[in-house]
Amino acid sequence: MINQPEQIVARVRELRAVLDIPAADAAAALGVDERTYLDYESGALDLPINALYKLAELFRVDVTELLTGESPRMADYTVVRAGKGAKVDRYPGYDFESLAANFRHRKLEPMLVHLSPHADEAHEPALVQHAGEEFNYVLQGTVRVIVGGRAFELGRGDSIYFNASLKHGQRAVGGPAVFLTIIQN
Repeated sequence: MINQPEQIVARVRELRAVLDIPAADAAAALGVDERTYLDYESGALDLPINALYKLAELFRVDVTELLTGESPRMADYTVVRAGKGAKVDRYPGYDFESLAANFRHRKLEPMLVHLSPHADEAHEPALVQHAGEEFNYVLQGTVRVIVGGRAFELGRGDSIYFNASLKHGQRAVGGPAVFLTIIQN
């Protein structure tokens, strides 16, 4: 099952309503104004990954519940067979596959990211930022990674580790690409 951004924000809206948490309180937990929060909830603005972690904490649920609608069940280990990770569709051109969605209370978020090339090779990716640190390891193709205004082209076997609070983004160069990302929040 692929979890579309609209399904994720619908779960956020529903949980906030069920828990009777005012939008103003959710906005304060994210450090944004209420209008911005409501734009996240409506899907008018992309909900940043760090906001999902903060909302999961506010709602007292695992972030997997927001991403997939299911509760993680494993505490000691979890095995994910090839191609069987929880699929999350967050941004155009990015297909995320969570490799630990069934592990409770995880501190890291490992994901396989499949990038489709943009029709316009000069197109730069949308930049995001979130709390924590991030590691990207290229498995296939070439990935252009922008971090804090600097651009790096990484090929198979190359990696980058960076402060995720810096604006960053990735895009495929010259064809499809796949990279492993590990995010620590």
